[in-house]
Amino acid sequence: MHPRRRAQQLCAIVLAAGLLGLLLAACGGGGGNTAEAVAPSKAEAEKPATGTVRIFAYSDATSEAMLKPFREANPDVNLQVATFDSGDEAAAKLAGGFSADVVEVCLDEAAPLEQRHLLRPIDTGGITEWDKLAFREEPAVRQGGHVIMVPLSAGPYGIIYNAEAVPGGVHSYKEMLSEKFAGEVSMDGSSAVSPLGVAALTLGFDDPFEMDEAQLEEAKDFLAENRDKIRSYATSDSDLVNLFKSGEVVVSNGGRGSVEEMQEEGLPVTWVAPEEGYWAWVCGLGITSKAQNLPAAYKLINYYASPQAQAIFAKGGFVVTNPAADPLVPKRLRKTADPASIKDAIPLTEPPNSTAYTKAWQEVSAG
Repeated sequence: MHPRRRAQQLCAIVLAAGLLGLLLAACGGGGGNTAEAVAPSKAEAEKPATGTVRIFAYSDATSEAMLKPFREANPDVNLQVATFDSGDEAAAKLAGGFSADVVEVCLDEAAPLEQRHLLRPIDTGGITEWDKLAFREEPAVRQGGHVIMVPLSAGPYGIIYNAEAVPGGVHSYKEMLSEKFAGEVSMDGSSAVSPLGVAALTLGFDDPFEMDEAQLEEAKDFLAENRDKIRSYATSDSDLVNLFKSGEVVVSNGGRGSVEEMQEEGLPVTWVAPEEGYWAWVCGLGITSKAQNLPAAYKLINYYASPQAQAIFAKGGFVVTNPAADPLVPKRLRKTADPASIKDAIPLTEPPNSTAYTKAWQEVSAG
């Protein structure tokens, strides 16, 4: 999954051999990211942010509720916001010249950003809450010996069901995909990993993100065989919400954050961890290799790591990474916002053979 680690080993060998041209090509020279991980000085860090700082992230990380306290604390900063729908989209736009200082990085989607040298190493000495943060020791947080992102939110992926339509609940993926709910099931179709991951867990595979060729073929066939049971493959949260609103579906795979959104709209939905197991994602913020306003970038990331901002994440149904936020989290959400709530989850990672996953999913979705 993380070829940059192997590339760093190659760099030392090439450098010793004096092959400068190959070194530049393999290790990020000649236009790659050679920036050092140096945080702003303490004096700079203590001042309110000024100038323009641009954040590029998923929309749920840049809500007005989230950004208002930062703007109020830094009245002289021009905070510009742009959103994306996938890590691949973010990497493509940044590589194409899109300007941003801070970018949201999810550990399962970091590879495209790293491979294109789009992330600047982070000096954790400039992250005030670093030593408190959960998930900071996850292997993918460090690439090539450098920290590439600050983990700020997480969440489990399991089963969502309409508690009024299904008062007995849905307890497993096997049950979700049984004849009982044929034609009333939605599945996340926003990526290849999600539907194939559900198939893998239903089939009893240990790691849905490390399937070999034979397992991947079996998972693909399983989805094809159960196609008639699936009403729709939702490609966004809004798609999923509308499917539940209309009553077209009563059960789906999905995240706890989606449940919180639907409950706010009055939908009687519940989230449950399926018996076969569940996975969890971890996301945070990184600094782009072409960031222009480092003091404001660090200031923004420190705000997101603060108890105040973390509590806002919790209200969105997410697991927080800073335990100091607990007193600010509504009591009803404290258990699900606790990082310990996903300690048994399978970490969501990008499959090492991601191209094979994509090909398999394309074959399924093409019918």
